[in-house]
Order: sequence, then structure tokens, then C-alpha cells
Amino acid sequence: MHATIRRYEAIDQSRTSELIQKAETTLLPRLSELPGFNGYYLIEAGNGVFSSVGLFDTAAHAEESTRVASTWVRDEKFDKALPNPPKITGGKVVVHKTRELVAV
Repeated sequence: MHATIRRYEAIDQSRTSELIQKAETTLLPRLSELPGFNGYYLIEAGNGVFSSVGLFDTAAHAEESTRVASTWVRDEKFDKALPNPPKITGGKVVVHKTRELVAV
């Protein structure tokens, strides 16, 4: 599994509600349709900072998610709301654990 973390800084805080809503309704569907998709999380850190974590099967799948996210920013006209390019960290997930749900 591979992860991509994107950190967006200096976000126009008057548009955070719009950004969150559009991420859920237009970005998440695009990402979830990508091959190798395993999960996506958007984190509001406060003070104009958002981070996202995407989980994919391969490095190529994770890299494609960055292209999709970049295209999404342009398509949704968030260029001014997200004035700085994200700081991107990506790599192979080497330790992980998830809680398994047990049906009752």
C-alpha cells in the first residue's frame, strides 16, 4: 500500500465550508474511482491549513491521485482559495493496522 499526504497552507478561510463540501461531492468520487483506491481523508488543521491522506495499492496509483487533485483544484476554480501548491509526501506504507468490524 502507498500513501500520499498533501498539505495545503494559507487557504482562504472564508471558503473552507465550500472546499469541504466540494471535496466530498466532486473530488472524493473522482478519487474513489481510481484503480487501487483504498481510502481518502481530508483533515482541517485550522489556521488556513488542510491536509489530505490518500491510500492506494501502488506508487503509480498514488501519483495519479495527485494529478486528479490538481485538476480538481483548477476545475472547481479553487486556484485563489488554495494559493500555494501543496507540500506532497508520498511513499510505501510500511506499518499499519486497522480495526476490523465484526458483524453482530
